[in-house]
Amino acid sequence: MNWTLRYRFVIAALFGALLMLSTSPASADDLDTKAKQVWQLLDYIAVDYGGAVANGVVVEPSEFSEMQDFAVNAEKQLQELPKKADSVRLIEEARALRELVNAKAEAATVADHAHRLAAEVLKLYPFPVAPAKVPDLRLGAKLFEAQCAACHGAAGHGDGPAAANLNPKPTALAEHSRARERSLFAIHQIIGNGVQGTAMPSFAALSEDERWALAFFVGTLPYTNEQKTAGEVAWKQNTEARTTLSGLDALTQLSESDLSTKLKSDASALTAFVRTHPQIVVANASGTQSAALAKARLRESVSAFEKGDRSAATKLALSAYLDGFETLEPALAAKNRALFQQVEKAMIGFRATIANGSGEDVRKAESELQSLLDETNVVLAPSEGDATAAFFGALTILLREGLEALLIVVAMIAFLKKANRREVLPYVHAGWAGALAAGGLTWVIATYLIGISGASRELTEGFSSLFAAVILLGVGIWMHQKSTAGRWQQYLKQKMSAAMSRRSAWFMFILAFVAVYREVFETVLFFAALWTEDNGLALLAGLLCGVVVLGGVAFLLLRTSARLPIGKFFAASALLVAMLAVILAGKGVSGLQEAGWIEITVIPFPRIDILGMYPTIQTLLAQVAVLFIAVVGFLMNRRPVGAGSATNPQ
Repeated sequence: MNWTLRYRFVIAALFGALLMLSTSPASADDLDTKAKQVWQLLDYIAVDYGGAVANGVVVEPSEFSEMQDFAVNAEKQLQELPKKADSVRLIEEARALRELVNAKAEAATVADHAHRLAAEVLKLYPFPVAPAKVPDLRLGAKLFEAQCAACHGAAGHGDGPAAANLNPKPTALAEHSRARERSLFAIHQIIGNGVQGTAMPSFAALSEDERWALAFFVGTLPYTNEQKTAGEVAWKQNTEARTTLSGLDALTQLSESDLSTKLKSDASALTAFVRTHPQIVVANASGTQSAALAKARLRESVSAFEKGDRSAATKLALSAYLDGFETLEPALAAKNRALFQQVEKAMIGFRATIANGSGEDVRKAESELQSLLDETNVVLAPSEGDATAAFFGALTILLREGLEALLIVVAMIAFLKKANRREVLPYVHAGWAGALAAGGLTWVIATYLIGISGASRELTEGFSSLFAAVILLGVGIWMHQKSTAGRWQQYLKQKMSAAMSRRSAWFMFILAFVAVYREVFETVLFFAALWTEDNGLALLAGLLCGVVVLGGVAFLLLRTSARLPIGKFFAASALLVAMLAVILAGKGVSGLQEAGWIEITVIPFPRIDILGMYPTIQTLLAQVAVLFIAVVGFLMNRRPVGAGSATNPQ
């Protein structure tokens, strides 16, 4: 093959490849469009046929003619779709629908047949039925006013200024009897494709986001504000409703009529609420799935236990916590901390029961946990009051998680100032500032890149707590030594530069970083779990208020410590730091227990989170050990110093 032929061959191959790349997606899009058009025609017949025929008699000739035309077109377009295994059966079903329409069959029969056929078309030729993100109803309202109000009227009653000259008349979108049969996806399709034979044009020029925003807004027109308010109560109280409406796919495909059938009750108020607040359905989806996973793992754990496999039962119980409940933990702790503590305690107790209990004990513990998880679902049901809860939740979380870190950093800063070692302060400031920056990176990772698993979270908290506890124990004993008469002056006589070398400065950096990051890590995961589009401002407001409060506390502590005599300062700091070491030891062991790294032996003992005290023998032993070392260290510091040491400077 000469170079000219080879060149032409390459060009032809490239052209063919480009042609395939350019036409394949278009063919897929074309298939989606055709399948959607068939679905839309069938849905239109299901919803509007009842307005054309009643009791076998045509009541609206123009609408009946429209229904006949739609039935013919649905059958014809279905025949044009690519042939698949069930294509012939669907075409036969379309023919049967056309015959039902021509025979003026009962509206319920036609609607049922059309809806069933539309569902089968979607199953055989799947296409997207929900928006990629939560629609903006405010944008939808603006688009309706600009594009639709002239015909459909400002409130959707079909009485716009242009309606008088149209035949057939524009649909009264606010009319409840028909609207209850129409899904949001059906409205979206009508907006995108228009309706042949009517004045309803295609708004394909609008973006996909705009069409969905307009569809959701139109879907709210048949409902009153009173229904929307009542719907919030129904949403919070009806567990089955929240399970049914788990995600945007369910919300867009289910009409009010479908939802009423599924729930076996009137769903008008519920429909009004969820269509007005679609973000609540999205938030619910994640929580519902996590709770369902936890409940399922608990049942599987009991089943494994009854088969005599305690090891598998323990692993499944651990999965119920780490893969299921742990993802709900931040939001539940913010909304109902008492319930959160109950569930966490019950989860630990359940695993302990598997290790040592009987079958009856395990079944009883599982039943109690299932009830608590049901209660969790109710508490976590998203609602319009979430903004207020988010504000106080953010404030409480930041104060609770930030106070420990603040006390450690303030003690370090105050110590360095008292020791006149201000050149080391930049290391401390770099430590806590670096921890905040790492927290921001954690936020990005947890929100946009990967999900931080429950085990990862508990291990991070556990090991960082234990590391901080060990370091603080040493610092506390050292500070107490300097508070003893003569020790501080003796310390000053020695070359403090050796004690506070560059290595020690980096040690201060690490301590500040770990102490702050362990709290920032926890806070970030709490905030990421609570964050939604609706409560973002409330969360930020709570965060800012918490920062102001913590800043005020830091200022007061630093100012107070500056006025304390050096001996008393070190004595108070030593006790504070030792106490924090004991607390962190309990929290560290508890975190490793929750991650499944340390065994659990439950004992009758109160749970006091603020003191890191939990009702297990392992956490208490860890705290007793740290307390014992601190006491021994303090007693050893009481030994007399050499005669060269005078009184402790004041």
